[in-house]
Amino acid sequence: KRTADILVSFLLLILLSPLIIYIIIRIKWSSKGPVFYRQERIGLSGRPFIILKFRSMFQDAEQEGPQLSYEGDQRCTPWGSIMRKWRLDEIPQFVNVILGEMSIVGPRPERKHFIEQIIPRALFYNRILTVKPGITSWGQVKYGYASNVDQMIERLQFDLIYVENLSLQLDIKIILYTILVLYQGKGK
Repeated sequence: KRTADILVSFLLLILLSPLIIYIIIRIKWSSKGPVFYRQERIGLSGRPFIILKFRSMFQDAEQEGPQLSYEGDQRCTPWGSIMRKWRLDEIPQFVNVILGEMSIVGPRPERKHFIEQIIPRALFYNRILTVKPGITSWGQVKYGYASNVDQMIERLQFDLIYVENLSLQLDIKIILYTILVLYQGKGK
């Protein structure tokens, strides 16, 4: 799985390089601030790492503390909303995969702030920390983005199914579902 993660990530970064350049230009034109957004997430065995994303929100969007995004989130730039719909903001995470912090398929990594709210209500959350987090997941394709902690707990059920049924076949199925979700523009 690690070898496939590295090869696919390098290949996609090369193939997507014209799109990446276009995205960078659009981000710079759309609002002030850096191109990339870095945020601490919790990964394998509860270790923190810095996830990379293209910045889809206005700079300093979380001045009031950690917040989850939602449909029509006013913190998103107009271009950021388009990127999120097609999940283009996630492309830099292939660098996280190459660095070994993530896998292409695995439970979505969350922030410590939200994990601390989830664990008292879903003690089994720690089970998903036994595998590398992923760019895409069973929870992402079957449930989608979560806008609050209750939804995060609901989505967690799908990620637990993934952890309990790890297989190459399931990874391929999730990738195919992800391609369908991308084609349909079901991000937010």
